[in-house]
Amino acid sequence: MFPSRTWTTTGLLTIWAASAFAQVQAQAPVLAPWAGGAAVPAPPWRTLGLPNHKAPLTAMDITALDGAAVLRLRADASYASLVHDLNGWAPGPQATLRWRWRLDQPVAGADLRRKDADDAALKVCLMFDMPLARVPFVERSLLRLARAVSGEPLPAATVCYVWDATLAQGTVLPNAYSARVRYLVLDGSASPTGQWRGHQRNVQADFAQLFGAESATVPALQAVAVGADADNTGGRSLAWIADIQLVP
Repeated sequence: MFPSRTWTTTGLLTIWAASAFAQVQAQAPVLAPWAGGAAVPAPPWRTLGLPNHKAPLTAMDITALDGAAVLRLRADASYASLVHDLNGWAPGPQATLRWRWRLDQPVAGADLRRKDADDAALKVCLMFDMPLARVPFVERSLLRLARAVSGEPLPAATVCYVWDATLAQGTVLPNAYSARVRYLVLDGSASPTGQWRGHQRNVQADFAQLFGAESATVPALQAVAVGADADNTGGRSLAWIADIQLVP
């Protein structure tokens, strides 16, 4: 989800990734690859944009690149997340998220430290159903209000892996609008563009690194999401992602 724009119902909805028709077996949530000859990802994947159509949807389609079917993400002053619901699956100690991605054109002027430039050409997010009791009081009150108004069980903890062309690899920082979303830069200013780069992340370890001060136990996962946005800067980006899998 995804990174929110404001601490309001509208902003918090941008990190919510519920897919009404996703049916994933809780014991083995292996995400489907981009395949089958479809032009766009099929259910249980679902595209979510900003509430009230505040920005156009980022174009996300399946295409062939380097001999494989991959997801292409083209942002143009736009925003979108592609979401796979997990129905409250509890990750074990070895639960791993794997994927490979490629950045060809970063968002010019993007800066995840600033609200007016909070854009990313590539992000993969894990959304956790963390109990509200673990959330700091002010943020908890705002989240409760947003849930009541929206009627949605908005996630209380989201870990977002990003490719950022300006920040150093390994940088950790909160979303500029909401500390309920926290970024981990996996590819940074020294990472070459135009090349595939693979990642494999331990779900429990990364939750502990980013949210361990709030929760000693790892909550169940609500969803996995990928996306790209350039709505704050009004810029453009081009990126690709493939072979995303969540395995026990």
